[in-house]
Amino acid sequence: MSSAGERWTLISVLFSSIPLSASVAATLHEVALGLYRDGGAMSPVAGDLVYGRVVNLRKTVALGSIAGPAFEASLETERGKGTVRYLLTRQGLEIQGLPSAPPPRAPGRNLPN
Repeated sequence: MSSAGERWTLISVLFSSIPLSASVAATLHEVALGLYRDGGAMSPVAGDLVYGRVVNLRKTVALGSIAGPAFEASLETERGKGTVRYLLTRQGLEIQGLPSAPPPRAPGRNLPN
């Protein structure tokens, strides 16, 4: 996908405390997509211009008519440290051939409150 309109079909930024380049947004998309596919909770991010971690918030959020699974990234970039909250759009998940409902989580033990 080459145009900015097509890229933002895949990811919608809800909040960012740092400016995002197209390459950082693409990296965040790929990491979140992996977490979504695998049902993972957290994944490191590392690249030429960014490092940090992405957390799967395990909830669906909506902003107007855009909705999808939510993620939060804690990053260090060439532009400084920051936090990014974003979602994978349902339309973007469909383009990837994925259901817009998350995959079932692996069974785990219940922790006491």
